[in-house]
Amino acid sequence: MSISVQNISKTFKKVNAVNDVSFEVKEGELFGLIGPDGAGKTTIFRILTTLLIADKGTATVAGFDVVADYKSIRNHVGYMPGKFSLYQDLTVEENLEFFATIFGTTIYENYDLIKEIYVQIEPFKNRRAGKLSGGMKQKLALCCALIHKPKVLFLDEPTTGVDPVSRKEFWEMLKRLQQKGITILVSTPYMDEAELCDRIALIQHGKILQIDTPQEIVKYYPKNIYDISADNMYKLIESLKSFKHHYSVYPFGEFVHYTDTRNDFNPQELQYYLESKNHTNIKIKITKTTIEDTFMELTK
Repeated sequence: MSISVQNISKTFKKVNAVNDVSFEVKEGELFGLIGPDGAGKTTIFRILTTLLIADKGTATVAGFDVVADYKSIRNHVGYMPGKFSLYQDLTVEENLEFFATIFGTTIYENYDLIKEIYVQIEPFKNRRAGKLSGGMKQKLALCCALIHKPKVLFLDEPTTGVDPVSRKEFWEMLKRLQQKGITILVSTPYMDEAELCDRIALIQHGKILQIDTPQEIVKYYPKNIYDISADNMYKLIESLKSFKHHYSVYPFGEFVHYTDTRNDFNPQELQYYLESKNHTNIKIKITKTTIEDTFMELTK
């Protein structure tokens, strides 16, 4: 295994940030840690990259223990923290040269690994990092994390605050890096990005809720889900929550996701109920279960 985490716990004062977490990441796998802000993702990343020491449990990265072999781990991993942490007053090229020098290498020695990403920011190589756009900062940070050819790449919420086009490009880059044999552990609060991983761990309040492939995760949801819309969405949610057979009701984009307590649910019955509540332009249709639906169910 490229990453092995066994019963890790970490508490800050009275906050149990990570609670008995265990998971493994296979060599060459793109593994996602999926959960909202405050779920414990960043704390886990800091433990695995030797920036924090866990209160309990053990972990290894690339075969090295995170406590006993912390120096070896730092030479074998790349880490891109959630907050842009490069030197804002240095130019793009100066940042890359600085990180290459720290690891005893050069930009050109591992240029084949970063070439595809670097050519997109090369026209701005003399621009200070602090003056780059969000997408360009992201690409520069990824180049700096890869410059020493790491075995394992840690990306903590790398696409937060980045435009949709840059997000898509970034995940395409990750897929190509994976093909070069790099193990990637990525965290994200975006459930749609979870579908791009080989396997995912859903996490909330410092506890792992479920680990599986994205395709298998959605199978854990026990019921059919219906997309429902009407002219007054707020009133629609209130009416659905008042329906005696409702199991779950929550907004989902332009629809409300609804599930019923009964296995023999008839949508027509709900249609009549909503009409009796003076709703107009009512639409009810069965829909595909998403990872977000499963996450909401597991957090109940």
